[in-house]
Formats: sequence, C-alpha cells, structure tokens
Amino acid sequence: MIKSVSLIAISSLALCMTAQAVQFIHPLDFDNSLVQRKEVAAYIRYQVKEDYCNGAVDMCQPSMLRMMENQNLSSFKKLMFAEDRKILDQVIDTYCDGVLDMCSYFNLNMMYRTDLKASKKTLTW
Repeated sequence: MIKSVSLIAISSLALCMTAQAVQFIHPLDFDNSLVQRKEVAAYIRYQVKEDYCNGAVDMCQPSMLRMMENQNLSSFKKLMFAEDRKILDQVIDTYCDGVLDMCSYFNLNMMYRTDLKASKKTLTW
C-alpha cells in the first residue's frame, strides 16, 4: 500500500515538473535568445504531444507529430510580427487562459489572422 502511494506521488510530481518545465512564450515578447528558442520548441513538442497523443483523438504517429510541430513553429514565427498586440493578447486569453484548451501557436495564428481581418471590416448595407 505504501509503495503504491509513493509511486503515485512520484508519478504526480514528475508530471507536475514536466508541465512546469514547459511554458508558453508570447510571440511578441520573444527575444530570439537560445534559451527562449529552446523553450518555444519544448512548449510546441509538449503541446503537440498533448493534443495528438493524449487527447480524444489518437493521432500519435511520428509523421503527424513532426508535421504539427513544424506548423506550430511556422505559426509562432508569423505571430512574432503580429501588428496588433491587443488582438493577439485577446486571442491568447481566449484560447490559452480561458475554458478552452487550444493553446497551440497554430490555432493562435489562425484565430489572430481571422480576428485581425474582422477588425478592419464594418457592417455595410
């Protein structure tokens, strides 16, 4: 009994440490340092694995993971040049800090572009 409780505690601690080890980097706060490049890559790998290996849909093939990692990195690089921080911050709040857990750079880039485009339009008759 004590061994199984200890094993569960150690497993939980390892999981918490892994979750804390990777952190979201705001693309507009990215300083292009080696440390932050590694953090972004680690976050992308972690988030893609969560989405495709531990989610409702099992698409945990290496080819799918690498493809989505590359798409996320490409999206991050595009978001580094976002022209409207307010819109990007709102998208991040919605998809990363809210009820929805869709905090991939791919999703953020897609929603940012959509919201940016919508912000420049008005209803006309």
